[in-house]
Amino acid sequence: MTAPHHEIRALHTATTLTVYQAYPPAIGLPAARDGRFPAAWKRDRMTWIKPSFLWMMYRCGWGTKEGQETVLAVEITRDGFAWALENAELSHYVRGVHPDHATWQRSLRRSAARVQWDPERDLRLNPLPHRSLQLGLSGEAARRYADEWLVSVRDVTPLAREIHGLVRAGDLDRATALLPDEQPLAGLNAPVPASP
Repeated sequence: MTAPHHEIRALHTATTLTVYQAYPPAIGLPAARDGRFPAAWKRDRMTWIKPSFLWMMYRCGWGTKEGQETVLAVEITRDGFAWALENAELSHYVRGVHPDHATWQRSLRRSAARVQWDPERDLRLNPLPHRSLQLGLSGEAARRYADEWLVSVRDVTPLAREIHGLVRAGDLDRATALLPDEQPLAGLNAPVPASP
């Protein structure tokens, strides 16, 4: 079955979902240890969360890129994620979706979150034909993320390394079996560009 072009998929329960981020050890390790972000984590900066494990692996190079050596699975409330989507704008202007460029810019300045759709990735990190959501949180959204929505933080760097090792060895079946079970999130909608 072909996945819809724009669909939010995540590891989730009825009340929570898991997103991924990668940080330097100075931020990632204390966050995983304490279950919250340390003081070095800046609440006034935009932070991008990704429900797709494989998109995060593409972005952080399986936890090998400088400053992204610690991969975190951050479980947040579904209600918080829904609030962010309701207060989000597309990260770029799309003719036909926005009345004009100036209207989009005003909306973007007012929004607490930014939605970006990027090609989903396979185990070899090649692009797939459907898109994966990234959600940028700033201002109120970033503060709520860190202080209200956070349920748990786990260091999944060992899992990333294990899956990467299996992929390099050509054992895609075992690698696939270790992936988080990301399923469509019914009832949650995000701004999308025009249909492909």
